[in-house]
Amino acid sequence: MRSVLSRAAAAVVSVLTLVLGVTVAGFPVTATAQPVDEPRFLRLSIDEITPQVVSTSSDPVVTVSGTVTNIGDRAVDDVWVRLQRAPQVTDSGELRSSLTLDQSGFDTVGNFEEVADRLEQGARRTFRLELPLRSSLVPSLNIASPGVYPLLVNVNGTPEYGGQARLDDARFLLPVLGVPESGEHGADGYEADEYGAGESGAGESTGGTDDAVFPAVDATPTEPVPTTLLWPLADTPRIAAGVPGSATDPVRFVDDTLATSLTEGGRLDGLLRAAEDTAANDPRVADAMCLAVDPDLLVSVAGMTTEYLVVDDPADPLGAATPGSGTDAAIGWLERLRGLATRMCTTPLPFAQVDVTALAELPESAGRDSLVGTALAAPAVIVDELLGVDSLDSVVWPDAGVLTEKAGLLLAEDGPVTALLADAAFDSGYSARPSTMRVSGVDGLTAAVFDGASAAAFAAMGDRPQTPSFVPESARYDLTEDTETARLQDALAAVAWPALNAAGDSAPDGTATAGGSTDPVVFAPPQVWSPSPDDAAATVSLLGTLVRSGLATPRPFREVVADAAAKAGDVEARLLTYPEEALEDGVPVSSATLAADQAERLDTLQDAFVEDPQAQLTPGRFTAPLRHGLVRALSSADRRGTDPEAAAAAALNRLHETTEAVDRVFESVTVLSPGGVYTLTSEQSPLVLVVRNDLPVGITVRLHVDVPDGVEITDIGPTQLPPRGSRTLTVPARISESLKMDIEFALTTESGLPLGSTAQVTVRSNAYGRIIAIVTGCAGALLLFLAGRRLLHRFRGEPDPADEGYETR
Repeated sequence: MRSVLSRAAAAVVSVLTLVLGVTVAGFPVTATAQPVDEPRFLRLSIDEITPQVVSTSSDPVVTVSGTVTNIGDRAVDDVWVRLQRAPQVTDSGELRSSLTLDQSGFDTVGNFEEVADRLEQGARRTFRLELPLRSSLVPSLNIASPGVYPLLVNVNGTPEYGGQARLDDARFLLPVLGVPESGEHGADGYEADEYGAGESGAGESTGGTDDAVFPAVDATPTEPVPTTLLWPLADTPRIAAGVPGSATDPVRFVDDTLATSLTEGGRLDGLLRAAEDTAANDPRVADAMCLAVDPDLLVSVAGMTTEYLVVDDPADPLGAATPGSGTDAAIGWLERLRGLATRMCTTPLPFAQVDVTALAELPESAGRDSLVGTALAAPAVIVDELLGVDSLDSVVWPDAGVLTEKAGLLLAEDGPVTALLADAAFDSGYSARPSTMRVSGVDGLTAAVFDGASAAAFAAMGDRPQTPSFVPESARYDLTEDTETARLQDALAAVAWPALNAAGDSAPDGTATAGGSTDPVVFAPPQVWSPSPDDAAATVSLLGTLVRSGLATPRPFREVVADAAAKAGDVEARLLTYPEEALEDGVPVSSATLAADQAERLDTLQDAFVEDPQAQLTPGRFTAPLRHGLVRALSSADRRGTDPEAAAAAALNRLHETTEAVDRVFESVTVLSPGGVYTLTSEQSPLVLVVRNDLPVGITVRLHVDVPDGVEITDIGPTQLPPRGSRTLTVPARISESLKMDIEFALTTESGLPLGSTAQVTVRSNAYGRIIAIVTGCAGALLLFLAGRRLLHRFRGEPDPADEGYETR
């Protein structure tokens, strides 16, 4: 409620407060902040701010509504609040740092308003503060020119068993595109004699007149700021890991969050609707926008357009599951996006917000190349195929907004490329914001630069606030302490600030003067962006206001990329910087190494698969979900949010499940153990084996045999196994000895990669080997000797002694 004391009485109280440092007549003193190691008693939250953006047509009074809640362990007496303002933002870095100022930095103050005489534990009370933008008779925000102004709501109280203190505050930014005309009475709503300010000429007016004493001040730059807005459509990976592709089985998801997000009123529905409305109602603003689409999101939504399942336990992706509820929403959303993408600029994002820096740390290998192809090359193909467009694929936007030199070299491996990076990605930090930079030490890499201050403000919006890795430590604070309403204000101010900075300051006569920079600006929210539908619409609406007012002019993203490529040899080269925070937020190299190992195994396996033009399931479709699962495990999504540990644990679980799935694929092609003992009846009896392929695609295998000395096995060459079928193999063998032995059989790919498990076969041979040969040789020699002797005797005409006794019979 508004103060009931006269201005004179309030002045007396203020003097006594300053001189004596005590509470007088129930008014709070200007209390010092509660020490950080003290328990918290009150929480102040901002619920509504009117107007969100001040213009010459706005109400000249700023109204802030909020709630004070007792979160402590005791009651709090004499709860009062007031509105304060800090000096105007003069540098883009202050869009963050001004929100961390000490309360004393907000030195333009309004009157304290009572919220409650006593607030019990757990109780809450709403409040409403009003303060004119400017006034000569009453306390005001004293805002006389366009700009961005930090505001603070301060709450004081006296906890039981304690003294009066400032118990909490809430901060936000107020963008002022123009200061409205205002009068001392009707416009501001204050009676002059209530505050006893009658010494000035204006103060002598006693009410009843609506004469304006403050003319409107509008921001009018000499040249509008060329502006580009990336509009990301992405989500945290949702498809369950470790499930290969299938021609008939439904896609499995770890949760049904996408169903809610795609449904009317959901996050992704709101983002798409804001872009649709802009394309339909404000084509000039639509020219400044470019849809930045995550191919992983498209793959996920496409999987939801038919029957899909939601697993009960993400750690058991093949376990119990229930039907998903978002099929109709997915069909409608995807069709709407297809329609919009044909009318707007569309560019692919790296798959699933993959950590490009982690990929770059891998040594060169087939597995690394496979991951890079899936993460960076395949997205354009996926987006173009699923949306039916020709997307802008000559630019790479790393999710972190910063790169290491190794990552830059990775991006430029296949030729010149443009990267979209934050201004803080270079050694200049926030102090300079050229639209294009050449990366020092990386031939072929040019950077199109986006505004880091606004990106940080965008990232704080919605119900999943995050702090980008490139935000300096001095500008970091707990985003959850602010309400979504307050964080939206900060984002709107960040959108307005480049144009207002270009507009310059106001002259004493109230006209605006050009004075800032008109360098092009690129606004880039985080790739997984969580504004509410209303907040998304408010963001685009403000850009439309800036364009219509002449403060900004649309600059298509294609021009941004083309300009960066054209200037590659002319612009200044700058060194990349990679903040320590980015290392902490990033994916561990150990995870990337494991993913690369599995990717290499998948590549080798796919080379062995049989392409069947008549088959419904191709080898590529079978292995794609596993490849995607490996890249999703390297996602940066949620690692900069409120619970990065949970995001890291989910990524490790995804990598573990995918690795186990790859192992199962290899184990699905194997030699079946015959059991018992093989008995060979001759030296060259063949061995008969059964091999099985439980995969839904055909595969070419080779038989590997590990035999002891004395056994010769003939290589039967490559063998094709049908999908989900078995084949009997006849293996020629030559065993020269009669003995019992163990022979090991296994399957491999043609490149030698082991498949399945080894089957050990016990073989008993009845062959006599060398003994039989010796005996046979001796018998043959004896037979020849005896036959020769008989022939010799007959030749001489002599009876053969062997015939003696037989002639007389």
